[in-house]
Amino acid sequence: MEEPKKVYLNPVPVRIWHWIHAFGIVTLCITGAQIRFPEYVHLFNNYKSAIMVHDYVGITVCLDYSIWFIYYLFISRKMRKLYIPTMDDIKTGIIRQATFYGLNYFRGLPNPHHSTPDNKFNPMQKIAYLMIMTTLVPIILVTGLLLIFITPTWLAALGGVKIVIGIHFLVASFFAAFVIVHFYLATLGHTFWAHFITMITGWEEEEGH
Repeated sequence: MEEPKKVYLNPVPVRIWHWIHAFGIVTLCITGAQIRFPEYVHLFNNYKSAIMVHDYVGITVCLDYSIWFIYYLFISRKMRKLYIPTMDDIKTGIIRQATFYGLNYFRGLPNPHHSTPDNKFNPMQKIAYLMIMTTLVPIILVTGLLLIFITPTWLAALGGVKIVIGIHFLVASFFAAFVIVHFYLATLGHTFWAHFITMITGWEEEEGH
């Protein structure tokens, strides 16, 4: 029997970053829900404990984000190659991939995108991750750090505490929704666990083998 063909997609630094980021975002969503809606969410008996965990995990995610940024920009130097959509991605790739997710996957047809170390993300992922990693993550991290370290007087100069909290909450709501969508799409490999295994071992088994 022919051995499955595999490609090494995720080096160790990427896997470390991904899992810290994943568990961090989930923890921030859970603790953030109690901070924002303490009358409905009671995961921590002590409200201050929820704030403390939220703050420390938020700082950890900030440091983790720096790992991603440094690795892709200065070490692997693949930031532009992996995250910037090509003209083909924009013209036809997005439609092709959306059709797969919305229809062709359920018809048993193969994924039109075949991941390689230099082209890991499909067109929809490129656009989504580009927006998330270069815009939304910095916004939520900066607003979070402001709420932790900056006094109300300084926050007032930035528009007020409510403005900063409002922006932080809106972006956090997007991330809560993104976690659910991301988990679902991760199950759409050639097997249910294929993409999860890839992010654990680094190796992805090519579809069709």
